[in-house]
Amino acid sequence: MIDKSYESLASAVADVHDGATVMIGGFGNAGMPSALIDALIEQGARELTIVNNNAGNGDTGLAALLAKKRVRKIICSFPRQADSHHFDALYRAGEIELELTPQGNLAERIRAAGAGIGGFFSPTGYGTLLAEGKETRLIDGRHYVLESPIHADFALIKALRGDRWGNLVYRKTARNFGPIMAMAAKVAIAQVQEIVPLGELDPENIITPGIFVQRVVKEAA
Repeated sequence: MIDKSYESLASAVADVHDGATVMIGGFGNAGMPSALIDALIEQGARELTIVNNNAGNGDTGLAALLAKKRVRKIICSFPRQADSHHFDALYRAGEIELELTPQGNLAERIRAAGAGIGGFFSPTGYGTLLAEGKETRLIDGRHYVLESPIHADFALIKALRGDRWGNLVYRKTARNFGPIMAMAAKVAIAQVQEIVPLGELDPENIITPGIFVQRVVKEAA
């Protein structure tokens, strides 16, 4: 019997190892799997490479992980904002590495990993510091930069509901990076508000099929 549900948040992230690359869903706080992040903080993994749209807000979620100095490198598109003080302090002190990636490129690099694509050419970033060291090509009179896929050891994502097979549905724009991150990681861990019986999710509404999800855990287990 296939059952990907986990009894606790702690057990769902127990094997995240030091030095792992971890994708974390969310656009700001929308869709951020805060309960899984808190469990990861308690678990203690260090020297992580984090892939996320931004670099944390305030003092909770991803920002709390940064504050604990568990992150060696972050790959994101929007590292600075009014309340990104933990990232700002770490970066100014030289205690964290930043790989800045335009948002469209970030999404496509993650999607490319899940789709098995070895790379793609994008016009975004050509002629800027972001293109330094990368292959460029002239295609139909326009300059492009070769971008590489981003693979991950783990993906922490948030969905509205899931079943024991790992099928997921999301709440509106809280979906954001969740589906492509699940595809790009070796182990996708989904935090859900509710685990429902098989057959309760309308197949037409399932966004992430269970084949891309290895673990499902309820937020308040």
